[in-house]
Amino acid sequence: MILETLDYRKSALLVIDLQNAFIHEQGTLGVSGVDTKRLSSIVPPLAKLIKRCQDTGIPVIWTMQEHFAIDHNRAKKKLLGHTARRKRVSALAGTWDEQIIDELKDLADFDPAFVIRKHRFGAFYETRLEMMLKMLGTQHLFVAGATTNACVETSIREAYLRDLDVIAVDDCISGVNADWEATAKQVWKQYFCEIAPSSEVLDWIGEQVKPRVTNYGHQLIMVDDIVTSVDFYTNLLGFTIRPAKPLADGRPFTAFHQGIALIHGKTSEHRQLDHIAFEVNDVRAMDAKLRRAGVRYFTDLHDGPYGLTIYIADPDGTKVELYQVGATA
Repeated sequence: MILETLDYRKSALLVIDLQNAFIHEQGTLGVSGVDTKRLSSIVPPLAKLIKRCQDTGIPVIWTMQEHFAIDHNRAKKKLLGHTARRKRVSALAGTWDEQIIDELKDLADFDPAFVIRKHRFGAFYETRLEMMLKMLGTQHLFVAGATTNACVETSIREAYLRDLDVIAVDDCISGVNADWEATAKQVWKQYFCEIAPSSEVLDWIGEQVKPRVTNYGHQLIMVDDIVTSVDFYTNLLGFTIRPAKPLADGRPFTAFHQGIALIHGKTSEHRQLDHIAFEVNDVRAMDAKLRRAGVRYFTDLHDGPYGLTIYIADPDGTKVELYQVGATA
């Protein structure tokens, strides 16, 4: 499965131009002779995917193409522009043609801040999309919408050039010409993105949200003399100290950016390892799963230094800390 290396918490869905102008039979493309049934066929699977993303907390970002009746910049062109090849200029500002189709309007209203107006093909070109994705921490961008060979393709290329992982959602993208579309997707897969059906994306989301460990947190090592040990790791090995909250039991404690932490209190009957820690995506669900399995606990759910936390024992008795950042008791 091509998506298994991705993280849903670093993902976003970009929905391009699901507007009356391009999807509705009475929109600009429809009255210009384009088969809008082909374009509108993506709406059911796309609606299902959008809803799943929103329910899961994956940002869904919408673009709306917007033109002006008089565009002085475009009027400077000597050669015929694409807007002149239709019966009228599409998606004029403030018109029904510009609006998102009725079938998806409620989903687009879920978060109005995620609706971006653009004035050319590309979703990134002179819009706030790039900064928005940075603010959201997005690395993996799923792309859907219309039309394949114009706005969708331009946006995919723009995303790739910004070093995003790009996934085109195959059955949620459509264009005006099947032959052009097939060729475009061959080029995309070779150069710019992976292509996956919405069913695979939905399966991936389902796997992502299951309670599971997502990241290594740290390893806490018990030492005889914490001052001597800190000096060893910093001055001899070049470790750097990471600011960290003090432990609840008050024991002297030093954490490093390199992944380990030291704690005073080694005794002859103890192993040197105090515990290892991992971040999980849903600590409450993980807690329920572990209790059903009869796992031994050191500490029940509580507010730990990194978030909502439990301490359990692995089969050999090693203490394992599992925490969810941002969650509280």
